[in-house]
Amino acid sequence: MHDIEPHFQWRDRYRAEDDSASPFYGRQYSEFDYSNKVYNYLLHPQWDDFGSETLYLKILFVDYDDRYAIIELIGEWNDALHNDSMHLKREVIDYLVGEGIKDFILIMEGVLNFHSDADDYYEEWYSEVTDAGGWIAMLNVLDHVADELSDARLDNYIHYGDLLNGLTWRPQKARRVHEAIEGLLQTERRRVY
Repeated sequence: MHDIEPHFQWRDRYRAEDDSASPFYGRQYSEFDYSNKVYNYLLHPQWDDFGSETLYLKILFVDYDDRYAIIELIGEWNDALHNDSMHLKREVIDYLVGEGIKDFILIMEGVLNFHSDADDYYEEWYSEVTDAGGWIAMLNVLDHVADELSDARLDNYIHYGDLLNGLTWRPQKARRVHEAIEGLLQTERRRVY
């Protein structure tokens, strides 16, 4: 895992460490100091620690005008032991919601497992963004992780599944990724109603 870097194609347009509204503003990164790890596996130092013992992230892009954020995650999402949803909500999401972000795109390809507990933080997050006309979407969730999310009934709060899996997001511009997901979710809403 130490050689898996966060997506870097948009770094010429956005860097969380240079964004004064970001929870990672001013953070310094080393290319050589491997201190973050998931269990016994070291992570590339570009991943950001936000208080979880097994889950790390990188804010890849934020557009304050169009009010969306794209966040890539890696590791194990463990609410049962580490209350990862609380750390994510309080240490990252609350900052972004406070800056007007209403649409959240979570890149889940690197999330290897999900262990649920209570859904309080998901419900709170969902209420905040839907009151503003927004949504939370998870892209490219591994099948077994999707099953674990569904077992926890998180589909009540977060969009994920076949509709959002298999999206080729990496070569796209951030705006195109947001537009594509917005379009897919609108199509899905029309189909349901």
